[in-house]
This record gives sequence, C-alpha cells and structure tokens, in this order.
Amino acid sequence: MTVSPCGTEFDVENKQLYQFISACHEKCQTKKCSQILSISLEIELLDPLVIVQGFSQANQLHLYFENRVTTEAIAAVDAIAKLEITGKQRFAEVENFIQTSLANINCFGNTHQFSGPHFFCSFSFFDEIVQADYPFPPATVFLPRLQVSRLGDRSILVFNKIIHPQTDQIETWQDLQETLQKIRCLKHPVNRVTYPHPITLNNADNFKRSIVAALKTINNHHLHKIVLANVLDISNNHPFNLYNSLNNLRQLYPSCYVFSLSNGRQNFIGASPERLISIRNRQLVVDALAGSAPRGKTAAQDAQQANRLLHNDKERREHQLVIDFITQSLSTLGLQAHLLPPRLRQLANIQHLWTPISAEVPENIHPLQIVAQLHPTPAVAGVDRDIACQEIRRYENFERGLYAAPLGWVDFQGNSEFIVGIRSALIDGCNARLYAGAGIVAGSEPEKELAEIQLKLQALLKALS
Repeated sequence: MTVSPCGTEFDVENKQLYQFISACHEKCQTKKCSQILSISLEIELLDPLVIVQGFSQANQLHLYFENRVTTEAIAAVDAIAKLEITGKQRFAEVENFIQTSLANINCFGNTHQFSGPHFFCSFSFFDEIVQADYPFPPATVFLPRLQVSRLGDRSILVFNKIIHPQTDQIETWQDLQETLQKIRCLKHPVNRVTYPHPITLNNADNFKRSIVAALKTINNHHLHKIVLANVLDISNNHPFNLYNSLNNLRQLYPSCYVFSLSNGRQNFIGASPERLISIRNRQLVVDALAGSAPRGKTAAQDAQQANRLLHNDKERREHQLVIDFITQSLSTLGLQAHLLPPRLRQLANIQHLWTPISAEVPENIHPLQIVAQLHPTPAVAGVDRDIACQEIRRYENFERGLYAAPLGWVDFQGNSEFIVGIRSALIDGCNARLYAGAGIVAGSEPEKELAEIQLKLQALLKALS
C-alpha cells in the first residue's frame, strides 16, 4: 500500500491531489492491473448519520457506528469490494481478504484518526445460518465507496474507488467532486418519534419453560451459565423509518453504541452497551459486561438497586465467568490482561456490572484473531461455551443471525472497534423483530429473567419510528 501526504486545507483544485490521481492511473496502465484509490480529506463538520440518509440506495451495503461518549461516529456506504462467506474459517478468510486488498490500495490524505481505508465487518452468532430466508450471511466484509467519520469537532471523508487501465482520470476527478458537492447539500435527520406503550411477550410461557429446563442442566453440572434470548415480532401500518429510529436510539441511549447494518433491503439496528474490542495504537480494551438490575425511579431507589447489584452473589458469579473467559482467551493469544476494578455501566433503564480489561497487542496479532478468540463470550452464550451454544440451538426456535454477534471495522493500521449486536432489531419494511437475552445461572428465577427481557425489549421498541 502506498501513501501520499496532503495539507490540512483542501481545495477541490488541489494540485497535489490531481497529481496523485494522475500517478495512480499511470501506474495502473503501466502494470496493466486494477488499483484502489483511497483519498482522505477533511470536510466541514458533518453528522455521519446524514450520509446514511443521503447516500444509501436499494441493494447497497451500509454500516453506521456511533459512540457518543467518545464523540465518535462513522458511516460507510456502498461497497467497491466485498466478501460474503460462511463456515468455521470465516474470521481467517475475512482477515485474508483485508490483507490482500491492502496490497492494491494507494492512499492519499489526512493523517486524522479515521483517515485511510477502513474495512467494515459483520458476523452472525453461529458460523452457519440455518434459516433459509435470513437476509445476512454468516460473515461480510466490505470496503466502502464512501466513508464519513466525525471525532469531536472534525469530520473526515474517505473516498475509495477502483480504477482500471482503461479508466479515464478525468472521470475519477469528477466523481470525487460530485461526491463532495452532494455532501454539502445534505440535510439533517428529523426529530424523534417514540412508541411509549408497554409490551408483553406472546411466548412468555415457552420462555419460562426454557429457563426451567436450562436450570436443570446447570444444576446437573453440565453448564455453569447459558444465555437465552427471546424475540418480539411487531408490524407497523407503514415502513419503519430507519433514520428516525437511529436518531431516536442515540438520543434515548447516549451511553450505548448505536449501530445499523443494511443490505439495501433489510436493516439490523440497535443500541449496544457492550464493546467487544477496541484497539488504538496497539492498545486493546475489552468489556466484561454481565450481571444486570433495573434503574430506580428515584435517586434513592437507584442507589439501592446499584448497591444490591454490586453485592448480589448470583450477578457477581455471572460477571466473574465473563472476566475469567476473557482473560484466558487473551492469554491463549499470548496477551497479558490487565483488569480495572469492577464498576457499574448505567443506562437509561438498566445497569450492568462492568469490568474493562486491557492489553498490549503485538504487530503479528490481527484484530480479527482476537475477535475470533472472544466470540461468543459468556455474556451472550454461556459457560462451557460449546455446550451452551448447542443448548441455545435447542431452546431457541428462531435464527439469532447477527444478534449478539460482532459488528465493526478494521483500518489499514490495525486499529479496530467491534461491538456485540445486542439490544437489537431486524427491520424489513413494515415488520420488525426485536431481540433481547438474559443470562441464566444457578439461582436464576424465571419470572425475574422474563422481566429483564421485557425491560430490554421495551427500551428498543421505544426508539422504533
């Protein structure tokens, strides 16, 4: 991969940029092979959600990813290169696709954190999809045509394009200019609309029976923990508005990761409290997030709920299972884990036990190797992991698909961020399927676990517009 510098100010008539495009076209013609241009430019401050609204088209991939706590957001639209695969080697194959693609990329531009080519990835919970009509494959990776990010008060455009020996360089230049002009004309998303009515699961009895059966397996010492999920299917009299729903999610749940993955027909969206991995300059952070309690209606009730959660034996055991798994998984890769003291991750309607875990990542370890080692964590599967996954297939009568699975990006320098797709919904026109899960360990009570599921689903339903 070749990289060319650029000044901080960009003029569309920039001579340096035009020379870069010209040199890449000449290289393409000389070698008689295709090349990928990746041009990074600082633009006026822009909400990346507007890019999703303004550029997304039918049958085109997009991925939107926002963390309001760190003021980071990124939107990737359309794919100039992609891979969709299935099977046990999917993480390794996606890693190979990224490495192979990087060998043909020529970079120009800003050295901002979100500059340069990023590869956007999604994986399903299981390495095979059983439901014949499920709309997303077990693994997808794509290099977008257009990527816009925001960090604080700065926005960066990354424009990617494949050029061939016969491609006209004037066409490339005009394509970039037209993209910039369209970005300048975009409008902001509309205000939020919410659905405040309460919900009741229509399969609640079946879910409680599954919990009772799972507890018997745990009490027989075949499992320490299993995470059982449930779904709520809803219909609307008009198509759900993706952009309003995402705008709702980020306003209602500002401490969560708000995300959207689309194939141009169906959309998988949510507000996840759980980061799987974050890597910046070889520094890894993993969230151990397990053990839950509702928020109180008053400050006194809230403090009382928090204190009970911190000292609840059942919740602490569930949390420790996740910590032990993460530290052992990192050790398998030769990474030394450092733990911060447990704390609370408090969201609008629920709070979790949370332990951040850090490690230094050597250059020979790719981010996807860490993702493959960690997924699925006990927070979304159980312990022992293999037995728990078998039991999940037996108890759940729906396809998990992207629910509780990794979603995120890897850049050309090895930086990466993946979240776990929980508190999520699959939207298809006027229909939506909402997902939520609860961790079952010895001492779990079916009624309380059902109440936790309903609380999570209610929070998600409130945002759909």
